[in-house]
Amino acid sequence: MFDAEGREVPGNRGYKYFGAAKDLPGVRELFEQEPPPPPRKTRAELMKDVDAEYYGYRDDDDGILIPLEERIEQIAVQSAVREWKEKMARDGRIDLDDDDGDDDIYPLSIPAREAAEDAKNSEQPLDKEENPMELLAPKFTAHVPVPTQKDVEEALLRKRKQELLEKYAGGIDE
Repeated sequence: MFDAEGREVPGNRGYKYFGAAKDLPGVRELFEQEPPPPPRKTRAELMKDVDAEYYGYRDDDDGILIPLEERIEQIAVQSAVREWKEKMARDGRIDLDDDDGDDDIYPLSIPAREAAEDAKNSEQPLDKEENPMELLAPKFTAHVPVPTQKDVEEALLRKRKQELLEKYAGGIDE
């Protein structure tokens, strides 16, 4: 059996359809070939698209996740402290009504202590700059001064001048 272009229809060896017989419901499907299935990707092709972002190593880079996590962490810490105090009160180890034993175990620096005292006295909400908790937050500072490009160029120029002086004027005794 051959199709309209003269190709043999697969699976129907020896049968020939002419004219209107090609349009019969079962015969029409014989002439239509199924598209080949898409090739399956190999393991290497699948692993080619896997990078650090797939494993979640760059989730903090967009700056959205960290503030959300900080807020949730504060809520979780407050909840854990409240539960701990309730448990200790049930066991009779502490008294929840006694707030005068509220000693601050984290010593504040002098500017932070002054800001905290001012905040207690003013009873106003603190700005980010005045918040003593912000003063306690770890600050990342470079302990080694990083030279600028100009400083590096000047140091290289000084070194080259010194080498040239030693090379050409080094043999002369003064």
